[in-house]
Amino acid sequence: MRTQVAIIGAGPSGLLLGQLLHLAGVEAVIIERKSPDYVLSRIRAGVLEQGTVEMLTLAGVGGRLAREGLVHEGFDLAFNGARRRIDLSGLLGGRHVTVFGQTEVTRDLMEAREAAGLTTIYEAEAVALHDFDGSRPSVSWEKGGLRQTLACDFIAGCDGYHGASRASVPACALQTFEKVYPFGWLGILADVPPVSHELIYVGHERGFALCSMRSHMRSRYYVQCAIDEKPEAWSDDRFWDELRARLDPATAEALVTGPSIEKSVAPLRSFVAEPLRFGRLFLAGDAAHIVPPTGAKGLNLAVGDVRYLAEALSEHYGEGSDAGIDGYSARALARIWKAERFSWWMTSMLHRFPETGEFGARMQLAELDYLFSSQAARTALAENYVGLPY
Repeated sequence: MRTQVAIIGAGPSGLLLGQLLHLAGVEAVIIERKSPDYVLSRIRAGVLEQGTVEMLTLAGVGGRLAREGLVHEGFDLAFNGARRRIDLSGLLGGRHVTVFGQTEVTRDLMEAREAAGLTTIYEAEAVALHDFDGSRPSVSWEKGGLRQTLACDFIAGCDGYHGASRASVPACALQTFEKVYPFGWLGILADVPPVSHELIYVGHERGFALCSMRSHMRSRYYVQCAIDEKPEAWSDDRFWDELRARLDPATAEALVTGPSIEKSVAPLRSFVAEPLRFGRLFLAGDAAHIVPPTGAKGLNLAVGDVRYLAEALSEHYGEGSDAGIDGYSARALARIWKAERFSWWMTSMLHRFPETGEFGARMQLAELDYLFSSQAARTALAENYVGLPY
């Protein structure tokens, strides 16, 4: 088998890259170690930057997003027993975010790829990358007891933090930066109406909380918890009681509860790998970086990587220019580090850090007080939340 670009990973970043390359007339085969059902079962965030919505629309998969996505023109920050609103649209001349689950983005991209008759190889075991530092790279894998090989011009590693792509890079060629936070998020999904029509980020002495949603009748809630917490140790009643304790009285009273349909604990970390290019191998999405979910940047940051990489590969094949390829890593990393900074700042402002004690708690309150006394500070928050320009 041979193609122009081998894409490792059929998550949203790999699928979007494949779709953009298809529209540019560039051949690509996607190789994924899991089944389609498994990929679609992964519950992830769903706050899309305006630039992400525009990219999905340009990719031809924005129809259902336009019909079903929930446009949010602001969000609330809750602290000291009250809620205060960040007016995104008012601060930024009408810009906004859209709530649409990552699973739904993945589903639409899968369907578009299938409708176009493009090749995706699922349940590929023992994926290995070869000779990407030379002129004849390839990818091999096992399926049905047979070892298969795909020759290609370039490899795009979109297979996540634990994937084969970054692991294939020699340690001496890679520099990594990481911060592991001393807590996690315990999250539940429930078929109940959201407590608010916009997201609520909560800073509380008991710990952070987030009130989010997937639709008008499906809610997603989180509470900060110990990093070693087990989901099975939390009954639904215990979770709802803890969430109420962190909300302001009016919001706690309005909260509608119900049985959870999913419950999990997510650790929080900040991570960046540099560079993002190794000969004919490129890293994108979670293979290159991880952000804590506080700033809603994970999927959006992956879309930015894919945009730059698709442009670079399209220029290579369409114009014979390698300027985009040569500049991909620096261009993507400049945006990545800004999103890392914002996600770290949001996390630092709203979570309880055991090691900082009461001094740290007072600094957080001072930061929040300043935020709502300064339009410039709120505008900076809004600009980063809605998404920095490409």
